[in-house]
Amino acid sequence: MTDKIKLIILGTRAFAEEVADLVSDCAEYELAAFAENWERERCARPLLGRRVIWVDDLAPLASSHQAVCAIGTPRRSLFVGQAEQLGFRFATVRHPTARVSRTVVVGAGSIVSAGVVVATQTVIGRHVIINRGSLIGHHTRIGDYVTISPGANVAGSVEIGAGTYIGMGGIISDHVKVGAQCMVMAGAVVVKDVPERSQVGGVPARVIKTGIEGP
Repeated sequence: MTDKIKLIILGTRAFAEEVADLVSDCAEYELAAFAENWERERCARPLLGRRVIWVDDLAPLASSHQAVCAIGTPRRSLFVGQAEQLGFRFATVRHPTARVSRTVVVGAGSIVSAGVVVATQTVIGRHVIINRGSLIGHHTRIGDYVTISPGANVAGSVEIGAGTYIGMGGIISDHVKVGAQCMVMAGAVVVKDVPERSQVGGVPARVIKTGIEGP
């Protein structure tokens, strides 16, 4: 029997608690601690019975622990970068109720939540969050730091650029390309390509704003 991988969750807000719950169902991981990089005072008290460690104090754990970032927007890249500089490797958390094809590639640091289905030949980048109940079609490409909110339905042969945020219940039709740093609003139905740094919403989705800074 192999030892469990000791895991540190980067983040201390509500989504970090949800990721902790997912991790508790994953036999390969043992949650060791949380980490914080924004409000140092949050390190003064435990979270879910685990200590909260300030980012500058994480370095001694980099060789013995892995990390995963539980910040629900693509802005998690800042915390990930800090952990990378400290030498951390990143875990891929996949809930046992997720159905992920054996042909799928999932990048380091990504989270595949409960009830997710990912179809054949899809490639998921690094530090992607696919939240509960989302459906990802075949031959789809999802860039680094993408966030896919609960109940989203991404069809086959879709391309989603890095740092894009798909809102709750959003639908992306097949063979559509959504550019990098976009925001697809909750409930939107995207039936045509979306230029990078665009916010879209509605049924069918239309461009509401361009040149956005990202979610």
